[in-house]
Amino acid sequence: MYDSDLLRTPRASVMPSPTKATVYVVDDDAGVLGSLRFLLETDGFDVRTFANGAALLNAVSPTGVDCFVIDYKMPNMNGIDLANRLRNRDISAPVILITGYPDENITAKAAAVGVRHVLLKPLLEDSLVKRIRGAIQEGPSAAGHPTGQ
Repeated sequence: MYDSDLLRTPRASVMPSPTKATVYVVDDDAGVLGSLRFLLETDGFDVRTFANGAALLNAVSPTGVDCFVIDYKMPNMNGIDLANRLRNRDISAPVILITGYPDENITAKAAAVGVRHVLLKPLLEDSLVKRIRGAIQEGPSAAGHPTGQ
């Protein structure tokens, strides 16, 4: 065994890190969900994925999640409606909305329910990770107050 083999097993695998942020991702596209899970887990996040808003709402509680990444265009409930329902349940973790369908009104609609960031697919990688880290650092969102003020 080489010394480098010892370095391949991170300490976190022996003992879970109490500071690992949890991100919930909602997207109706299984390929996007898998890609985002891989990206975020590779960057050190705990990730739970959901294929639709109803599945998230059935599983989520006011604590235990540090940030949501929610697709805008989904059947039955769009991302802004889902973010609004989270706020109505007093779930204040920051929400990042992702979309492949830019719309001039989407940012204003998102801000009205406390969504701070809207990012365009498919080029999310670095900007998404940076936005998640920044949103977690900024703290909880307040509905109607996109900057938390």
